[in-house]
Amino acid sequence: MMESNRSDESVATVRRHGAFALSRLVPLAVLGTAAAVAFGAGLHDYLSFEVLRENRGLLIDFVDSRFALALGLFVAVYGLAVAVSLPGGAILTIAGGFLFGPWLGTLAAVIGATVGATAVFLIARTALGEALRARAGPALRKMQGGFQENALSYLLVLRLVPLFPFWLVNLVPAFLGVRLETYVIGTFFGIIPAAFVFAFAGAGLGSVFDSAESFSPAAVLTPEVIAALGGLAILSLVPVGYKKLKARAG
Repeated sequence: MMESNRSDESVATVRRHGAFALSRLVPLAVLGTAAAVAFGAGLHDYLSFEVLRENRGLLIDFVDSRFALALGLFVAVYGLAVAVSLPGGAILTIAGGFLFGPWLGTLAAVIGATVGATAVFLIARTALGEALRARAGPALRKMQGGFQENALSYLLVLRLVPLFPFWLVNLVPAFLGVRLETYVIGTFFGIIPAAFVFAFAGAGLGSVFDSAESFSPAAVLTPEVIAALGGLAILSLVPVGYKKLKARAG
């Protein structure tokens, strides 16, 4: 009788854990479905300079008549675009500068990007992060320890300099056990410099539209801008270097 009860308890435990594991995958499935729908509908095609030019008047009128609503919708659209990994973050940031000015456009873009990236981070950490870390080998555990020790500095570097795709930087920290507050701070402050550059360029789009000139977001990243972002990235690594020197001296 006791063995039967234990067996029943074991089956119930397995079922509970199985249901819990499946429930963790629901947000990931929803996000994946949303991304598939977004790409299937061709929403990324609307994130272009040509679409912005063609709808210039409508957008400006909407901002002038319903400023708060327009600003909120911009942040929401930016967050959704980041969450489903739609390409076109630079265009959205430029549009933010064009519609709201360089300062408010930068803030709106940074908030939207941070919210979207944080949503991806939380979903990835909840659905897959713990399982991957539990099965991690020695090499990944060593990488995880080093990243966690200097997480803020590494995140700032990855956000300042686009060495890797934005969506990838959203995911990797979740798998390496980075704390939520560290991730949010590193993301928010790390993307401010580049966001301001693009928003500032967007603030001058009116003259480009009036002259019917061509425009490319890549033109914003001049060698001087890249050098400045690289310099900030190097400064972000100073605490890491200091820790290593201190450890050697100790």
